[in-house]
Amino acid sequence: MSRFDALPPQVRWPAHLHPGALRWVRSSTSYDDTVVFYRELVGLPVVDSFRGSYGEDGTIFGLPDTATHMEIVRSRDTAAPSDPFEQIVFYLADTSALTRAIEPLLAAGATPVEAVHPYWEANGGVVFLDPDGRGVVYAPWIFGSEPDPVDRPPRPTSDT
Repeated sequence: MSRFDALPPQVRWPAHLHPGALRWVRSSTSYDDTVVFYRELVGLPVVDSFRGSYGEDGTIFGLPDTATHMEIVRSRDTAAPSDPFEQIVFYLADTSALTRAIEPLLAAGATPVEAVHPYWEANGGVVFLDPDGRGVVYAPWIFGSEPDPVDRPPRPTSDT
């Protein structure tokens, strides 16, 4: 029995929908810089890229492999704004993993920004913006496998 079988019916994956892979696509008005950002600073592996495919240029990043991936395509609209809530969230094992994950961004001079929603700051999340202004959130806990940090009981303190 998998951990997903133990989930209540309302949060289980639909029985009729069994994709072999899942991809979502983002258009980018700063395509070249955005590809470099996700490849070099975030560290996502490029699993494929294309030029002029049906009139489009794009790069596909594995998350963490080809079963789940994000595609960035060159936007045809040079002024397409991004919504502040359009984010990608990396749930990491703990604060040490978060620190290691953001080191390349900090070393490159990227600066964390204030989260659009206070939830991230309250739970120890750190937010950066990609070249298109979309949030890249690093969270120091694994959503769904443990309570959010603000919902955990306080740790006992020593009075010695």
